[in-house]
Amino acid sequence: MLEHVFAHLPITDSTWIFLMVLLIILFAPMILRPLKIPYIIGMILAGVVIGPFGFNILARDKSFELFGEVGLNYIMFLAALEMDTRSLFKDVRKYLVFGFATFAIPFAITFIGSRWLLGYSNVQSLLISCILSSNTLIAYPIVSRYGLGRHKSVSLSVGGTMISLLLSLVIVAALSNFWTIKSTNDTNAGLDTLMFWLLFAGKIIAFGGISIYLIPRITRGFLRNFSDPVSQFIFVIAILILSSVMAEMCGIEGILGAFLAGLILNRYIPKVSTLMNRIEFVGNALFIPYFLIGVGMLINIHSLYNNVSTVNMMIFMVLVGTLGKGIAAYVSARGLKMPWSDGHIMFGLTSAHAAGAIAIIMVGTKLEIAPGTYMIGDEILNGIVVMILVTCIISSFVTEYAAKQIVLQSHDDIIPTAENGSDDEKILILVKDENKAQSLISTAVCTRNQKLNRGLIALNVVYDDANSAQNQREGRELLERLAKNAAGMDVRMQTQSRLATNIANGITHAFKEYDASEIIAGTHPVAEGEVISSYGYVDEQLISQLNRQIIFVNFHQPLSTMRRIQVIVPSKAHFEPGFYRWVERVARMATNLSCRIIFHGKHQVLSLISDYMKRYHRNAAAEYEEMNSWEQLTALPEKILPDHLVVIVTARKGTVSYQSHFDKLPVYLSKDLVKCNQMVVFPDQYGRPLDEMTFVNPQ
Repeated sequence: MLEHVFAHLPITDSTWIFLMVLLIILFAPMILRPLKIPYIIGMILAGVVIGPFGFNILARDKSFELFGEVGLNYIMFLAALEMDTRSLFKDVRKYLVFGFATFAIPFAITFIGSRWLLGYSNVQSLLISCILSSNTLIAYPIVSRYGLGRHKSVSLSVGGTMISLLLSLVIVAALSNFWTIKSTNDTNAGLDTLMFWLLFAGKIIAFGGISIYLIPRITRGFLRNFSDPVSQFIFVIAILILSSVMAEMCGIEGILGAFLAGLILNRYIPKVSTLMNRIEFVGNALFIPYFLIGVGMLINIHSLYNNVSTVNMMIFMVLVGTLGKGIAAYVSARGLKMPWSDGHIMFGLTSAHAAGAIAIIMVGTKLEIAPGTYMIGDEILNGIVVMILVTCIISSFVTEYAAKQIVLQSHDDIIPTAENGSDDEKILILVKDENKAQSLISTAVCTRNQKLNRGLIALNVVYDDANSAQNQREGRELLERLAKNAAGMDVRMQTQSRLATNIANGITHAFKEYDASEIIAGTHPVAEGEVISSYGYVDEQLISQLNRQIIFVNFHQPLSTMRRIQVIVPSKAHFEPGFYRWVERVARMATNLSCRIIFHGKHQVLSLISDYMKRYHRNAAAEYEEMNSWEQLTALPEKILPDHLVVIVTARKGTVSYQSHFDKLPVYLSKDLVKCNQMVVFPDQYGRPLDEMTFVNPQ
């Protein structure tokens, strides 16, 4: 029976191959979890077992090439999407230092060892050095799973990987061009070399210019006009593949184009958005595991005992490559005054060799030293392929250990905001109009504390009148759709539809039942040219009945396309009990949207905000502009663009920071800022109104 089964191996039918891969992706983690083997290593080992050099169960068909290439691009794209781009531009010197170190140190050690210990020629030693000085972010999904995508050491590792890979590929391209010209005995070699470099530089500059100029404009326009999640996902994947293809047309690896696409789209895809959740899900569920299994299928374990020189070559590469990357990581970490745990992360992420090594191998196998003899022969090739497996294992174990260490050592960043010193965050969202409901959900998700991982509460209140049954049914349908959208963002949501003879009282009762901490609501629609003198009867009642934080929002475009947040702060806002609550909310929003935030106010309140931002949100791009009187607010519209968000912090009558100018705020919003994205914040002001209201004694 076994002979009959083996007679039909390897499986070549594409449907069966896809099924087998899905079963491996499904069951491998379950089998390996008790053995404490990292998921990534499990996928690679599974590829070794089922591949042509293992039990030869599956043929390595075109699907592994397709999904494998997309999976590698996906890893680089996700790494760029999750990077803290503000830190990238602010600490560019650190990125350059580590990038050059993680390239130059392994390059120098490998070249010396290859030339003087193994006896290879200068050109062969250069190729081997480029292989070991580059690296692949095989272990990135591990740090992503631990939520460390924006950690400084992870960002440095991603940036360093791109720099080292680019330098390696440039040297290989120059070497290939030099060897091609030499082999043809061209008398115009110098001119050909000059033309090659001019054309290469021109293509790179054109590619970068087109990407940086066009992609952001196309993305903003698309996201503003198309809100369908499927269309948005397809658009992002199309940009990823297009950028990768354009990079290959320029003569560099597609993963560099994928990384650039991720950097450009970084600020348009918030980490807490539905779109980001879908991108991560598809990549981690399909493309990345497919790539890892495909890498495992390339590894020939038999070469270890077939050829002693292959074993020596593999040992040399593993020791020298790992040593060089380790020295670069730990020396850079100490030189940049970072803890040892950061050095572990930097070493773990940069020690694996896969895609860059394979790309350079493909070049080396085409360069002839003599007829029938190539730069990369079977001995070097087999040693490199086995080295890929060993370094991937080392990288995964070190990264897993370091990620756990950093998570355990990190301080909890939950900000005390309640009177008892604990974070009482529980956000209640008032939904009525479906056109505005999604923007309310996005606002709540962008301002919530992710580490608390508390759900949201969506409330729909309708009048108890003749149409109450129809209105309540429509409200429940709306709440169901919003709950699905929240689930797409990996956020739990409670929903409630209730009847009330007084809408404001119904909201207040629900607020007290859920023990909520704040409310997010939409403003009433204002027609162009219409000027209103109040927030509306229901909203005015709500403001007077509740003394907890209420945020009214009115967006004209998706929150993810906002490029700047302008915050207007009254002079005595810091005396209110809810001062740090709203500061924390807008700071989280700026961080999640990766946009600049500008605070306008008097020197004293700006100083307190600045101290808070430096302590809890060091990576936020915050600026401070003094505004000595509330009348200066009238000059602000000149500085506001359509993709800016204006946040105005106001106060209730009778409170410390209240000013008479606040009564004119609805007129100002409906007249001068009617086309702007608005957010009005009524901070916490603790008192007795809420305590005095009960169900039997309503206001």
